[in-house]
Amino acid sequence: MTIDWLHFSPWSALAGGALIGLATTLFVLFNGRVAGISGLLGSLLARGGEGRAEKALFLLGLVLAPLLWQVFAALPALEFQGGWLSLLVAGLLVGIGSRYGAGCTSGHGVCGISRLSARSLVATVAFMAAGFATVLVLRHLLGA
Repeated sequence: MTIDWLHFSPWSALAGGALIGLATTLFVLFNGRVAGISGLLGSLLARGGEGRAEKALFLLGLVLAPLLWQVFAALPALEFQGGWLSLLVAGLLVGIGSRYGAGCTSGHGVCGISRLSARSLVATVAFMAAGFATVLVLRHLLGA
């Protein structure tokens, strides 16, 4: 991996991280719930959940944010080298893992660690280690 230092600008990443922190803070303050995306989506799909409008608006904001960004700057090019089958399998595995792990990167990694949750720290270390191991095996050992 190489970094294009000429075009590297950490300011957009810093701004994005600050906005994620602000959004999750406001969500917990106004709703009393952690802004875990898999949990929000799961509760929207379940029947009879409460606070559906707030959850739907929060998730809609995630979808609309790149469209708003496009008004001011070009979106970065997306590149996925694995093919559609790999993308489908990866999505299913992440979905299953977030259900078994009782949360996802946003719930455990952003909200849980900021609340000093030991369970979230363990979960975050586990899914980060699994991601590192997957890249090591697929990219470096198998050459895929």
